[in-house]
Amino acid sequence: MSDLPRKAVTRTAKLAALPLGFAGRATWGLGKRIVGESAEIVGRELQQRTAEQLFKVLGELKGGAMKFGQALSVFESALPEEIAGPYRAALTKLQEAAPPMPTRTVHGVLAERLGEDWRDLFEEFEDKPAAAASIGQVHRAVWHDGREVAVKVQYPGAGEALLSDLGQLSRFARLLGPLIPGMDIKPLIAELRDRVSEELDYALEAQAQTAHAEEFADDPDVVVPAVVHQCEQVLVTEWIDGIPLSEIISDGTPGQRDRAGQLLARFLFSGPARTGLLHADPHPGNFRLLPGGPAGEDDWRLGVLDFGTVDRLPGGLPLPIGVSLRMTLNGEAETVYELLCEEGFVKESIELDPDAVLDYLLPIIEPARVEAFTFSRGWMRNQAARIADPRSPAYQLGKRLNLPPAYLLIHRVTLSTIGVLCQLGATVRLREELEEWLPGFLSEDQGFVSEDTGVTEVTGGTDATEGTAVTQSTAGAAGVSGVTEIAGGPDDTDADLPEEESAAEA
Repeated sequence: MSDLPRKAVTRTAKLAALPLGFAGRATWGLGKRIVGESAEIVGRELQQRTAEQLFKVLGELKGGAMKFGQALSVFESALPEEIAGPYRAALTKLQEAAPPMPTRTVHGVLAERLGEDWRDLFEEFEDKPAAAASIGQVHRAVWHDGREVAVKVQYPGAGEALLSDLGQLSRFARLLGPLIPGMDIKPLIAELRDRVSEELDYALEAQAQTAHAEEFADDPDVVVPAVVHQCEQVLVTEWIDGIPLSEIISDGTPGQRDRAGQLLARFLFSGPARTGLLHADPHPGNFRLLPGGPAGEDDWRLGVLDFGTVDRLPGGLPLPIGVSLRMTLNGEAETVYELLCEEGFVKESIELDPDAVLDYLLPIIEPARVEAFTFSRGWMRNQAARIADPRSPAYQLGKRLNLPPAYLLIHRVTLSTIGVLCQLGATVRLREELEEWLPGFLSEDQGFVSEDTGVTEVTGGTDATEGTAVTQSTAGAAGVSGVTEIAGGPDDTDADLPEEESAAEA
């Protein structure tokens, strides 16, 4: 299907096919088992068929359905390997491409928004899209002044489709559970709905991207393409070439993985301090590795795309995050607990054991306890299991914690970033970034003294945690709403650029 299905009944029917299809395949699988086929073989084929249907339906619908799928794809590293295997390829596809809208539709939007003589604005314009995402697609072009640009064109009816899809998915949330075991689907869908109006407003996106482009203009590590032109439904930005992060995840060298991970962490924590904004769409499709870092052409810089979703933090990341993180590392159970109560992570009607809360948090902040930490899929899976297992003390405690609205997006962005770091398998000096950029992390005497000074790699172990890059501190302190936050946090993602695409979705 090449166009955005508009009729509610059509979209609803396609979404309904997901849980119904799963039920039908489960019955098929039972029949196969009865006639003697191996449970392992049947299970693997069942998961593969489900993954294929998931991509087909969500990818074709675009809008909120595709955005939901993209959000899930960030956290495939948290799934058990026997499930992650079949889903990985299908979900990752949602980060790379989607069926494009017809050329006539693109031309129609450009004529309506830029004028009938819109072609005069460009020396060249490629009708074939370089990337197709959930609410718009990107075309490579040459602006009239000779600059290579990325032209993002919003799908007609995208807003209506987004809200309709997410409303339907919310109704099906319980039935969708089997598609991604262990994930709390409903909070994720609710968060995506809350961000719809912002993502549809290209003026807000242009403002956020301009603020970042100006701040990072001379930065040796981070590249943000400048905004060239913006109007309703159309955003034109400079084009940047580079290696898509999805390609680094699948085929990158250890050096590329580590460099990408370090720069991701640096951008996550430095952005709010430098711009008062938090880039809230940290999935692989929004990042590129570009040559020409501080050490020369053999070094790498991080290109950042798509600023459609940001959290506005005028004072940078909230001070309690850094303070609570530092106190947790220092083992100050009572003080940490008091701060969490003050910030609303523990409701007044709830009383918890401060030592139990500390035990809950310490694994989460493992990456901040050492000079360098190696994130991995195994580590992520173990942390997801620790928090999602109803028999686990962490699960029971997490259910009683609360995630204040002010920390919701910070929490989700952090979890999503950790998911990407685990996909990369990157060794990151996270504490170094926290000391530089996180308010409150260092006390007046420069904070705590870590017992560990070497590189720690955790590929499993019940210890480490939701991989909440330490920033989660209080918000992670909140690991809070607990359990499913590891799943319910992945960020959605409108800008999904395929490998050949570069700058675009900004």
